[in-house]
Amino acid sequence: MDILNQITQEFKLREDHVKNIVELLDEGNTIPFIARYRKEMTGHIDDQVLRELSDRLTYLRNIEKRKEEVSKSITEQGKMTDEIAASLTAAETLAEVEDIYRPYKQKRKTRATVAIAKGLEPLADIIYAQNVTEGTVEDLAKPFVNEELGIASVKEAIAGAEDIIAERISDEAELRKKLRKIYLKNGEISSKIQKAEEDGAKTYEMYADYSEPVSEIKSHRVLALNRGEEEGYLKVKVAIDEEFAVRVCEVGIVKEGSVTTPCVKAAVADAYKRLIQPSIEREIRNYLTENAQEQAIKMFDVNLRPLLMQPPVKDKVTMGFDPAYRTGCKIAVVDGTGKVLDTTVVYPTPPQSKTAEAKAALEKLIDKYSVDVISIGNGTASKESEIFVADMLKDYGGKVGYVVVNEAGASVYSGSPLAAKEFPQYDLTLRSAISIARRLQDPLAELIKIDPKAIGVGQYQHDLKQNELTAALDGVVEHCVNSVGVELSTASAELLSHVAGIGPALAKNIVAYRDENGLPSRAALKKVPKLGPRAYEQCAGFLRVQGSKNPLDATAVHPESYDAAKALLRALDITADELKKGGIPGILEKARAYGLEKLAGETGLGLPTLQDILAELQKPGRDPREDLPQPILRTDVLDIKDLKPGMELMGTVRNVIDFGAFVDIGVHQDGLVHISRMSNRFIRHPSEVVKVGDVITVWVVDVDLKKQRIGLSMLPPAQK
Repeated sequence: MDILNQITQEFKLREDHVKNIVELLDEGNTIPFIARYRKEMTGHIDDQVLRELSDRLTYLRNIEKRKEEVSKSITEQGKMTDEIAASLTAAETLAEVEDIYRPYKQKRKTRATVAIAKGLEPLADIIYAQNVTEGTVEDLAKPFVNEELGIASVKEAIAGAEDIIAERISDEAELRKKLRKIYLKNGEISSKIQKAEEDGAKTYEMYADYSEPVSEIKSHRVLALNRGEEEGYLKVKVAIDEEFAVRVCEVGIVKEGSVTTPCVKAAVADAYKRLIQPSIEREIRNYLTENAQEQAIKMFDVNLRPLLMQPPVKDKVTMGFDPAYRTGCKIAVVDGTGKVLDTTVVYPTPPQSKTAEAKAALEKLIDKYSVDVISIGNGTASKESEIFVADMLKDYGGKVGYVVVNEAGASVYSGSPLAAKEFPQYDLTLRSAISIARRLQDPLAELIKIDPKAIGVGQYQHDLKQNELTAALDGVVEHCVNSVGVELSTASAELLSHVAGIGPALAKNIVAYRDENGLPSRAALKKVPKLGPRAYEQCAGFLRVQGSKNPLDATAVHPESYDAAKALLRALDITADELKKGGIPGILEKARAYGLEKLAGETGLGLPTLQDILAELQKPGRDPREDLPQPILRTDVLDIKDLKPGMELMGTVRNVIDFGAFVDIGVHQDGLVHISRMSNRFIRHPSEVVKVGDVITVWVVDVDLKKQRIGLSMLPPAQK
């Protein structure tokens, strides 16, 4: 397999770009670095495509490695032929490679290996050839009866020979490939309920007597069936018509007119039912599960990315409000930089319901610290807390607003060693309130402290391959951190660890060195212990140093391009000091007037890099999150009982799943916009229309008070 050509075709890229990407990856360059600073070599490919390409490269290389192992094994057995070699070369998946290797694998004890040990392989050869037209099979089998070998009768001899033939048929790679395709195209997956009398079975009521074509089943249903089966509430199977499958197996094997033909037919039927069908069913289930897991992991990616990239509510004194019932609501006030100013505990919720005392305590804090916004966690007791806060804020005439934030993972963080190190003077409940406040001020900086799997986006996270999920989510975090950039003088070790080329150990070294010696410039990084030239090359462009003598240190311009950037400024008759004023307005227009191609030639820069540098010089260290819609600041609250069909509301998308999106509309329970109510045009997936954090207009479709379910639509009632 020509891997470079294969990737070129699959990704529809230029061959030289693919060659460059593979070389850059093999040299140890990080994906963020390649995506940002090697655009001329890659054709301006973004990091998502680069990650997919890297994963595909690894898979194809693993196939080639496995082909080499299989080829070596078959050759050592003295059984390699030109046909087998050609089949191995043509194989495109690991499954195909394993099918080719199946007949030559060291087998555990089977009915066929037992029959071979008894000397029945010659009889199997005679029967399988199907060229005997006279006499009977029994006549052919008589010479093989041998009680010493455990063959007591003609019947046993024939049965043993049929076992050998069945295993041969089962090992046919092309037959398995053909059946696999039929299962995928015509197979049906079905389930029956088990232990129906148990309460847990109610979760799987829709799968009690369920069936659907394998080719049409959605990923979330595959994962639901798997979970139901694992918990013992469902019996799941994948099947095609058995008679049809057996006829498919007979093609090219059964030859009519021989006295041994009935034995071969019996062996074919046995091969399918006993050996092939269970194996293919497992393969199809695995295939569906792998696809479903891949889709679910993509959904975590799709949801986590915008969640981390939510716009920060900068420079606002924020009150973090962690709701609870019996133990009271934990409160933390932090200043615009996230520094803790004060903490307390109030009891406005049942069973204490000390609303007057709580109101007095919080109003005192609001007035004392000039609180701008209250960040309320959306967990237990959040509805009652929100009602209390909304009522309290009426006295401020809209000067103070509140936001309900997703508090998923706050408790995980508050009980972590990191939180204990960061806030040793507070107990874990108050740390949670601090986190809730800070995740409104800077979602990215706060959420990277939490395992991405605990953040509460996506579906079926515990049913997925944890290593693959972790790798995918770490990639998202890395993308977000490097897209925004990190201020070197203040960044925590946790934030620095996600910068390209750094990692946890080096991040700790940087913080330790910074705290002792300071890091007044990017160049000073070179003095950090164990931070070599390669790490510096990878990370430097993503780190910002405000106040450095070199104003380029506060931009995304990479140090390797400093000389070119200075030449660019000279050509345009601009001094670098102008950067210190917050950017150089109009530099893009000036560069275009000068001629971009001419500038590129004079500075030695490629056009994509030149354009990136110009954008940075115009607005140094621009935060891409600034372009996104700000969170909705609420001053009042709705109850689910207030909702009526047709009501128009503004809401924030909290989670996107395969069949729709959950939207926060200001009541305790998020509403569901089903995929069928998202657009007038056909869409394959909700992510084509919305993403986490989007502020959208929705209309109430129905409200189920008993089940606390809210149906929403993104289509105005007249357009239904």
